[in-house]
Amino acid sequence: MKGKLVQNLSVNFVQLILNQVFGLGIFYVLSTGLDKSSFGQINLALALLLAVFNILSFGIDQLVIKKIASGTSVISILALYIGHVLLTGLIFYLLLLSGTIFFPHTNNVYSIILLIGIGKLMIFFSTPFKQAANGLEKFRLLGYMSVISNLIRCSGLIIVALLHNLNITSIILIFIGGDAAELLLCIYLFYRSTKIPLIIKWDRVNYIKLLKEAWPQTGVVLITSALARFDWLFIGFMVSAIKLAEYSFAYKVFEISTLPLLAIAPLLIPRFTKLFQQNIIPVDKLKFLIRIEMIVAAFVGLLLNICWSPVIDEITAGKYGAINVKTIFILSLCMPFLYLNNFLWTINFAKGRLKMILASFIITFLVNVIGDILLIPFWGNEGAAFAFLAACIVQTIFYIRKNNIPELNNIWYSLMISISCALLSGFAIKMLLVNRWQAIPATIIFYITLLFVTSQLRLKDRQSLKHLFFQ
Repeated sequence: MKGKLVQNLSVNFVQLILNQVFGLGIFYVLSTGLDKSSFGQINLALALLLAVFNILSFGIDQLVIKKIASGTSVISILALYIGHVLLTGLIFYLLLLSGTIFFPHTNNVYSIILLIGIGKLMIFFSTPFKQAANGLEKFRLLGYMSVISNLIRCSGLIIVALLHNLNITSIILIFIGGDAAELLLCIYLFYRSTKIPLIIKWDRVNYIKLLKEAWPQTGVVLITSALARFDWLFIGFMVSAIKLAEYSFAYKVFEISTLPLLAIAPLLIPRFTKLFQQNIIPVDKLKFLIRIEMIVAAFVGLLLNICWSPVIDEITAGKYGAINVKTIFILSLCMPFLYLNNFLWTINFAKGRLKMILASFIITFLVNVIGDILLIPFWGNEGAAFAFLAACIVQTIFYIRKNNIPELNNIWYSLMISISCALLSGFAIKMLLVNRWQAIPATIIFYITLLFVTSQLRLKDRQSLKHLFFQ
């Protein structure tokens, strides 16, 4: 019989596949249907809004998952979180709206931010229900909640594109409609599934207590939100919307390629929280899990580079393929570091080491910002990608140095071996083969062979996978 972990992973993976397919459809229609300048302006607005609303969560979203997983009353914690998103979300949008009073002659980007912000506010209001479902490990419910907005936006954009009516106005209306539908569906599905009453109650004492508890994580959220989109904002405001369009295309595909990480990451917080409440930590299983993650991360990055230029140029009529070859190569090197950082972050978050996590993100943020400021003016998009890679490497080094589980001190071996095998496979196949359809299977065979030679992959791993995913 399948264990709960593999069931949750399967459900989460399905919803992620659907979300990524719909998201890819949205991204493809926008990137090919709009000129680079308009596409860059929309991405600049989205980057700014997503960063702001992530910051407005104050880190309470992750804390809610942890609290519910550890047995805290869902009703009380959900009421506090609903009150928080309503308060902070409305204050932010009123401040944003007031800009039209003080600055009546706003530019096109500000108007786009103002309008798309309505939809993103709806998404922000829906987060308490999603995080509560995550903490309860109701991943099927979470999947239903998470796909509706992308489904509506993707369908709507395809329809208007086929009708040759794709423009900024129609795009904004579709975005707002999809986001509002997600909020309404989240409320309906959550109550129907859990029967938990939706209470909006102002509890000043417990709210302040929650904010204090989340304070270290608030700093983490502030830094990660800025880290995730600082390069986009810097390129958009300081370089040009066209360069942002090119960089955001490469970065979006890079984000989509992290699908395996997106599938497993939400499952680790509640599971690790329960795991570290026990006296005995299954170190061997943890080491095996990170070794498999490194293999997958390096493999995805390898395929991304092998297929990039011919495939992307073909589907975008030459707009975003060849021009982003160097950018996507640098970004793909970040992938194994992101997997390892998420793994170590989850361990430390589950153990309550929030101040240490905050310090790691402050250092990472500073490296990324300084790198962007120094490198983007000279190397453009490639400079932004390299600054992000440097930040990921620094964060990995910090986590490993601060690790307090001695048996995990050498997990960086798996990181370096997997990256080396992927690089060697990619360079060797590109030198030997020109046809990409021959290169793909040859690359896979070469990569797997190197993994066995280096003992990164072993025959007994099949049995270990059964023990990890089946109870």
